[in-house]
Amino acid sequence: MHVLVTGSSGLIGGEAVAFFDGMGFRVTGIDNNMRRDFFGPRGDTSWNRERLEASCSNFRHRDLDIRDREGVDRLFRDERFDLVIHAAAQPSHDLAASRPFDDFDVNAVGTLNLLEACRRHTPEAVFIHVSTNKVYGDGPNRIAMREHATRYDYADPAFAHGIAETFSIDQCLHSLFGASKTAGDVLAQEYGRYFGLKTGVFRGGCLTGPTHSGVELHGFLNYLVMTALREGEYTVFGYKGKQVRDQIHSFDVINAFWHFAQHPRAGEVYNLGGGKPNAASLIECVELIAQKTGKRPVLTYSEKNRIGDHICYYSDLRKFQSHYPDWRVTYSLGAIVDEMVAMASDLEGSPRFEPRLVGARGA
Repeated sequence: MHVLVTGSSGLIGGEAVAFFDGMGFRVTGIDNNMRRDFFGPRGDTSWNRERLEASCSNFRHRDLDIRDREGVDRLFRDERFDLVIHAAAQPSHDLAASRPFDDFDVNAVGTLNLLEACRRHTPEAVFIHVSTNKVYGDGPNRIAMREHATRYDYADPAFAHGIAETFSIDQCLHSLFGASKTAGDVLAQEYGRYFGLKTGVFRGGCLTGPTHSGVELHGFLNYLVMTALREGEYTVFGYKGKQVRDQIHSFDVINAFWHFAQHPRAGEVYNLGGGKPNAASLIECVELIAQKTGKRPVLTYSEKNRIGDHICYYSDLRKFQSHYPDWRVTYSLGAIVDEMVAMASDLEGSPRFEPRLVGARGA
């Protein structure tokens, strides 16, 4: 099997490379390190590419921008892929507002370039699109909430398991990032439903792991752990730090993709996160890190929240689990933090661990 991974130096892309290389598959990764362009030196993912090139015997990296339509078409024409994991994206709300053309060209046009090249040259391939829960915009904020001492949660029992795929994506505030990702999401669905491609759309919650190049505008939990270990400053924007997210380890994400790839359902959509068991508020995550390390960030609070940010979001996993009952979340939130702490201890003294100005606009 020949696997293409876009955004192969990032968190999800890198996990996919290691996963499929470990299965003995031929893996081609494309990544132009645009995360560095988006987020500066702290977003540089070249360290992860170098790690993968050193450790993965079946992996080949190619420097290619998914906005390059001719380059993408040529890649699909020449290589012939069996499985595509599309993880490349511009991932930040705030950055999208300041760079709207770059945001849309990467998230929407880049996705279209890949889908059309796949349709033209390898229509039998499975195509997995990494979408986001931000396609639901601020709609989840309209659900009746209950405020607890350390978190918000849904008061409506209809959402006891979290947000399901039937939740509306319409008539709400998305942010430009949410809008561009929604465009890519719907395109991937249509290439499955209209053209019959084996597309699967996965709307991620907080996808995380130790290889995340966490920065101020993206990579919440990794960024929080690194800041806590330095006992650095961390500004919480909005909701008193009680905003809730469900964390899912990158391995569990790729394992879900593999279950889908073996038995694809054309044009299907799934919510994918840690679910309610892995859901925690920002301040609960701070306390968990403190329990494990004895260290915590210096928190300051702003009443102003990020535009369109979720007050509470965790994924209802029942649809995917009903279609693929052998899949389950294997990493608890505590285990994820343990792994990040261990990685941080290995990095101490390196540029990736250096102090920096910190802020958290939601989670």
